[in-house]
Amino acid sequence: MVAIVYRLAYRRPMKSLYFAAFLGLFLVSSASAQSGSAAAPAVAPVPAPADPIKVLVGRLGLERYKAAIKGLTQFGDRRQGTDRNRAATDWIEAQLKGYGYTNTQRIKYNFFPTDPRRPSGPAIANRPDAAQGGGRYRGVIAPTGVNNDPLRQPDVKLRALNAQPGDVGLREEVYCTKVGTTHPEQMYIIGAHMDGHGWGEAANDDGSGTALVMELARVLASPDVKTEYSIRFVIWNNEETGLNGAYAYVAQRAALQGKEDPVGSGQYPEPRWLGMIQHDMMLFDHGMPRADGTVAKEQRPEADVNIEFQSKAKFAAGAQQLAWALADANEAYATDYPATVGQHMTNTDSTPFMDLVPAVSLRENERGREIGAGSDPHWHQPTDLYATFDDKDFRLGLNAAQTTLGAVARLTGATLVK
Repeated sequence: MVAIVYRLAYRRPMKSLYFAAFLGLFLVSSASAQSGSAAAPAVAPVPAPADPIKVLVGRLGLERYKAAIKGLTQFGDRRQGTDRNRAATDWIEAQLKGYGYTNTQRIKYNFFPTDPRRPSGPAIANRPDAAQGGGRYRGVIAPTGVNNDPLRQPDVKLRALNAQPGDVGLREEVYCTKVGTTHPEQMYIIGAHMDGHGWGEAANDDGSGTALVMELARVLASPDVKTEYSIRFVIWNNEETGLNGAYAYVAQRAALQGKEDPVGSGQYPEPRWLGMIQHDMMLFDHGMPRADGTVAKEQRPEADVNIEFQSKAKFAAGAQQLAWALADANEAYATDYPATVGQHMTNTDSTPFMDLVPAVSLRENERGREIGAGSDPHWHQPTDLYATFDDKDFRLGLNAAQTTLGAVARLTGATLVK
């Protein structure tokens, strides 16, 4: 370009002089523009940070949840007071320790069914919550009950595994704690019961709830997960005999809440209870019985996770708020099934807590109004087997796990650290 200008200027001195001046200005402007562009390149947009709670919920998985339920069914129905119940308790403790909980402990209590002094409180029929019950029955009601006939279990090996009857005396149940970094003296309790009966495998009642609690404990045990408040995971025993294990826990530990031991250590063996969340029967929402008493074979598309509180409890207002916090978490993090909030929590391990702290229960259907009217034909029956349920059923339980994990992570200020 400079050579061309030089030749033009040599041949036509006057006209070329103006052209050369114009060309010089053009070259200077172009150089300035290129220089400015190099000095200030376009800035790429910074991606928004990932929601840590969504990351945590993503660490749950259907196959891991199913595997935990399957692991529990190796002990049959895990009837309280039997060797298979004790072996299942040992197995659960080993799993929790394997997740990294060095503070795994046991509650010990004695169970004598005919002893009115037992620590579990009075018989279920005499408790105020039994009179409260669930919602009023409507529609077709199918008969329910507990199978006590071993011959109704066609699997000979399972029948032999479940043959030992329950004894009386010492009982044990396992718990562990995720210690909060800011408020170790306060905690939420997440629970489920591991005992069952009916000559099946207690896969749904309540292997499904126990596996859920274990999976939440596994996810939150990761060293990159920090919570401001503590979280306790409890696997109750003796639920089927009248919530005895939960009542024993309350009797032994309610008075210890928030006490530092040893003083000045920063350790709180029983942090103050902020809320209690129970999980009992998570898999089966196939609808209410038809006119002939039968229930649909497949999970209904509109199945939901029921979140219950007891409207007549002393802490009903706080329990309702906790229930809606869970429903909000379901809306944000559950992948398949929505949540429904109800006010008829009854006859479950959150009952002993409901007059001491906000307490709720998650399950497949309302306990009194629906399950009690026959919505789950496998309840306390030989058909409560792992093989009875399909992935749509198991996914309902997984959605309950997503719901509780999302809510508890929010409530405890869960974060991910490098």
